[in-house]
Amino acid sequence: MKNPCLVFVDWQQGFADLEYWGGGRNNPLAEQNAVQLLRHWRHQQWPVVHIRHDSTDPNSKLHPNQPGNALEAFANPLAGEPLYAKNVNSAFIGTDLETDLRAQNISKLVFCGISTDHCVNTSVRMAANLGFEVRVAADACYTFDRTDALGRQLDAQTIHDVHLASLHGEFAQIKTTEQIIIQTW
Repeated sequence: MKNPCLVFVDWQQGFADLEYWGGGRNNPLAEQNAVQLLRHWRHQQWPVVHIRHDSTDPNSKLHPNQPGNALEAFANPLAGEPLYAKNVNSAFIGTDLETDLRAQNISKLVFCGISTDHCVNTSVRMAANLGFEVRVAADACYTFDRTDALGRQLDAQTIHDVHLASLHGEFAQIKTTEQIIIQTW
């Protein structure tokens, strides 16, 4: 069995602008937990891949010409850790991620990143549909407050919890960082 791959999704500087993304966010320890996962994977010398969202909207904080497109310092890839640039929510569309994982016989993936309800959720669902076994580090992901179609404000924690609940069991196993580190699989 190949070691599981850590998929580090969209840890980009542009997400620091909370107003731009809808206001508050949940999980203030997400970055700290992501760092723990990354350190553990690197210490074990297990595969790590990084995903970056390159928005096609020139006004987006995540557009390649904007400073917010840059990865957070803790999330910069080391030599040998590939970086896949995408411009949609799924890390598998428009990238060689699936091909590269299969070439390395990797069938187990652990996801963390931003945002729980967009790129993490979409990438996890697609990974499961492609036949990968998936875990999500719930406390190493976060999202933002959202306004629904009726104008109701939904808080980030509710959005986070509902999206993880919809993934759990069918698309992934939802775990904490500690649970993943103690018993990866």
